Amino acid sequence: MSETGGCRGCGSPVPQRTSWSLVAATTVLCLVSATSVWTAGAEPMSREEKQKLGNQVLEMFDHAYGNYMEHAYPADELMPLTCRGRVRGQEPSRGDVDDALGKFSLTLIDSLDTLVVLNKTKEFEDAVRKVLRDVNLDNDVVVSVFETNIRVLGGLLGGHSLAIMLKEKGEYMQWYNDELLQMAKQLGYKLLPAFNTTSGLPYPRINLKFGIRKPEARTGTETDTCTACAGTLILEFAALSRFTGATIFEEYARKALDFLWEKRQRSSNLVGVTINIHTGDWVRKDSGVGAGIDSYYEYLLKAYVLLGDDSFLERFNTHYDAIMRYISQPPLLLDVHIHKPMLNARTWMDALLAFFPGLQVLKGDIRPAIETHEMLYQVIKKHNFLPEAFTTDFRVHWAQHPLRPEFAESTYFLYKATGDPYYLEVGKTLIENLNKYARVPCGFAAMKDVRTGSHEDRMDSFFLAEMFKYLYLLFADKEDIIFDIEDYIFTTEAHLLPLWLSTTNQNISKKNTTSEYTELDDSNFDWTCPNTQILFPNDPLYAQSIREPLKNVVDKSCPRGLIRVEESFRSGAKPPLRARDFMATNPEHLEILKKMGVSLIHLKDGRVQLVQHAIQAASSIDAEDGLRFMQEMIELSSQQQKEQQLPPRAVQIVSHPFFGRVVLTAGPAQFGPDLSKHTETRGFVASSQPYNGCSELTNPEAVVGKIALIQRGQCMFAEKARNIQNAGAIGGIVIDDNEGSSSDTAPLFQMAGDGKDTDDIKIPMLFLFSKEGSIILDAIREYEEVEVLLSDKAKDRAAILKGKIIPSYIINSNSETEDEDQPSPESDSQNQSAEQMTSGSHEVDLVDQESSEESSLNSHPESLFPADTDNAASPSPSEQISNPTEYPETTNLDGECTDLDNQLQEQSDTEEDSNPNVSWGKKGQPIDSILADWNEDIEAFEMMEKGEL
Repeated sequence: MSETGGCRGCGSPVPQRTSWSLVAATTVLCLVSATSVWTAGAEPMSREEKQKLGNQVLEMFDHAYGNYMEHAYPADELMPLTCRGRVRGQEPSRGDVDDALGKFSLTLIDSLDTLVVLNKTKEFEDAVRKVLRDVNLDNDVVVSVFETNIRVLGGLLGGHSLAIMLKEKGEYMQWYNDELLQMAKQLGYKLLPAFNTTSGLPYPRINLKFGIRKPEARTGTETDTCTACAGTLILEFAALSRFTGATIFEEYARKALDFLWEKRQRSSNLVGVTINIHTGDWVRKDSGVGAGIDSYYEYLLKAYVLLGDDSFLERFNTHYDAIMRYISQPPLLLDVHIHKPMLNARTWMDALLAFFPGLQVLKGDIRPAIETHEMLYQVIKKHNFLPEAFTTDFRVHWAQHPLRPEFAESTYFLYKATGDPYYLEVGKTLIENLNKYARVPCGFAAMKDVRTGSHEDRMDSFFLAEMFKYLYLLFADKEDIIFDIEDYIFTTEAHLLPLWLSTTNQNISKKNTTSEYTELDDSNFDWTCPNTQILFPNDPLYAQSIREPLKNVVDKSCPRGLIRVEESFRSGAKPPLRARDFMATNPEHLEILKKMGVSLIHLKDGRVQLVQHAIQAASSIDAEDGLRFMQEMIELSSQQQKEQQLPPRAVQIVSHPFFGRVVLTAGPAQFGPDLSKHTETRGFVASSQPYNGCSELTNPEAVVGKIALIQRGQCMFAEKARNIQNAGAIGGIVIDDNEGSSSDTAPLFQMAGDGKDTDDIKIPMLFLFSKEGSIILDAIREYEEVEVLLSDKAKDRAAILKGKIIPSYIINSNSETEDEDQPSPESDSQNQSAEQMTSGSHEVDLVDQESSEESSLNSHPESLFPADTDNAASPSPSEQISNPTEYPETTNLDGECTDLDNQLQEQSDTEEDSNPNVSWGKKGQPIDSILADWNEDIEAFEMMEKGEL
């Protein structure tokens, strides 16, 4: 998600577009070219330091892109921990996340225009030739219409835009004859059958070869799509129409946008998250600016910039007014109900909303952009990365971080708008964190858990398409880029489309549906570029004064409920009923519940069920109290289960050549020392004999003083621990015997005792799934001595390597960060489905204090910790507990909506590639080759330090 590069012809009214140079009728397109208007309180960064950081971004891109080309191409994405490509059908299914993969070399296409922005024109020319030679768009694969549009269609159009620019310059691409555009047109026609609905909203998925509804298509039965999925098509489809003259693409995208506009909630002017593509009914009625809706708002404003249609601006401003009225609670952006917008729908925010400050820059609303951006930056400083979701009091809600670029995007545009060097320092922090925590020998690995520092074996294509583009542009001067970035607009995937398309092939019939349904307030609309002196008063500390109150917002936050209680006491009113104080036998409490729209039902099995209907509350304030009460009660009633749950642990490989850069997610044990309270255990690993550890070890001399590796199965976990402890081991790692199991696709696994007293077990025990365990076993085969660290979280590499002679690049320049600055593995907030939180009807089963000790919130009462692992094929539901880092609902890339149930579905059928010229086999990577990569890595950093790179 992104903004345009700049504006021209500002300062006078622009009633309609007569030339592309007048594209920026709205606000901060001007600001992007006004970086020298004022200087904030931060010290200016020297040209030399900016150049050094820019070169570092180039080296980081080379590391990511080079490893993809060497180890993964022509696969869609790189798996950086195992150094091979990710191919649909050859890896365990990740559910909807895999719908972005279509066996069309996704990362290469997504990276095309990034190569040109980073001045890698020769590599760009080579990449275009590879796309034309190898990529097949006629594969029998079901893909996401949304992801394929923004990544593949957008990537082809962005590549075409810069190919014709380079050709005009006369040095590169002289052979090019619109081949990428022809591929884009072919793909556009393949996506069109998805729009065959009565509403004009597209199906969320389509088969590239067979389209929709045919038996062999395996899709076409869906009824719902997310608002962003249907509303993020207009830029790419309109550009395809303008480039080719085929108007059908822009017409279909306009029809989808028109339908979404007509279905908005008329009293609030908000839209929901998901909608029925046939009836137009809202399925999820919560509304925000994050996952599921985000880029819909972005594309309304950018469609006006690119196409010059005033109705898009009118719609955006109407929505923006509603967002600032209901959703914006500075510095927070909280989802609300579209029918009752004064009622918050949830108490957490997702990472995708980080794009919104950048969009506010484009709108010209600087103050809230600075506020929200600063709040997000404080969260990043606490956890090193932005968690996928975090609560209103800034605790981790979803702990993953797939290297999303939205925060870097907003940082870039705030810097372009303000010229404040503070944002250069923010960008520098992002670079340091990526190198320190995410960089691995074969690329950059997503964070499995920002609290422990564990990695996930994925490097999404958007990381190369967006992150490096924005970071490079942040530190680049105009002369550093070989073309004028201000002549282009960025799509939501940061692909570049030329602004001159606004006057090309304007044959589209435009239906203005805006004024038919609302009385527009002209005061909402800006028709001229703003005066920068008005936006930025003559105060060099303007932006700093906005940021300063938010510096400690994360560490000193107070939950909104507590603030409400304090306000009640000050006003003399009775504070709202808290879940911890509720008693089902207290008549006064039952009366309060009724007032809040909460009813109490006694079930036959002795449990008590609470159901909330917000519409039955006495007032909107009471409904809000009821919603908070239900949320508190859910957390409270599950506390018994929560107390038994432990957060994930980390196994960190610290010996040469890993040096702490590989962190594996490990399951804890409910016996032995607690690694969060005791010193971590460090030692070399050795396999036990017998490998299952179920009897007295026959090789005690091999494991004494070491961390023993044992296989799961055939006896109790506690028995294994006692056997290796008796042999002299200082710790143990149990490796799953189910081949192919992985923490990427399975919930966290915890090892239980044997029902006896386990106080005699004094050594720490951790559990690794098969995939993570194989990384250690492979390292032992190639590298006999492997040293690991068992801990509650990944440790700072400077501490790990203290006193050792090591390559200087291993220890980041930010090495003064102490362990106490590392994120703590605190418990996630209640993992509650968004449907339950936002449907307006909330249910929770409580345990009657007199009838049962079981928590009825546990949908599987038999879900106790496994004591017997005999011949278990995989951690079954009866063996698992909820993973604090796995969630009922998660967000897909750039706005797609997915459920965890889909992520845990069975692996899809193997899909054969129809292109005989391309080998799609997995590329394994031996240790020797990894070491060679490390040596190149070391040399590159040494050259950088000497100023030679």
